[in-house]
Amino acid sequence: MDNLIGKHWHHLPTDEVVDLLGSDSGKGLDMFEIKHRLEYFGPNTISARKGKGPLWRFLLQFHQPLIYILIASGGITAVLHEWVDSGVIFGVVIVNAVIGFIQESKAVNALAALARTMTTEATVLRYGEKKRIAATDLVIGDIVFLQGGDKVPADMRLLQVRELQIDESALTGESLPVAKTGVQLAHDTVLADRRNMAYASTLVTFGQGTGIVTATG
Repeated sequence: MDNLIGKHWHHLPTDEVVDLLGSDSGKGLDMFEIKHRLEYFGPNTISARKGKGPLWRFLLQFHQPLIYILIASGGITAVLHEWVDSGVIFGVVIVNAVIGFIQESKAVNALAALARTMTTEATVLRYGEKKRIAATDLVIGDIVFLQGGDKVPADMRLLQVRELQIDESALTGESLPVAKTGVQLAHDTVLADRRNMAYASTLVTFGQGTGIVTATG
């Protein structure tokens, strides 16, 4: 299965792509093959980077040039036995750290809650039936249907298109949607010009298309 990774799918005709990926454009993958590939490649997710713990986030509130100056000033006033001034300065430092920590914690929790609610789904062809599944369950070789408004759930080689346009600005910086095609392209076609490919997390803005998953995760 490892020989499927990194091929120049844009340079191959659609029939050869489907054959190499061990799929069937008319029926999709069977249940046994889906289970095998899911176990081999794992779910179609990107491992999230572990966030900083609460203690570390709190300590980082002190990692600011102005805070260093205030701490130094508080230390100097303490050495001079100006306890009131020293107490005020250190009090400001602590209050600033607490407020910053609370605000950052709220932002982290809000992003986590948003991520939990934004579940992406995909319409696929499996053992001859059109199904709606979680994008995390996609495997290499799955036949996927795309239409306007869909988020592309995985990297795929397009097999058929009907006026399909995809917003790839997050990937290439190009502000206008890209008109897609299913035809074979030259081997040396650069990534941004591979119009017969659709890439994960880009957005379908118009039209319809069918593709076969070439990479997950």
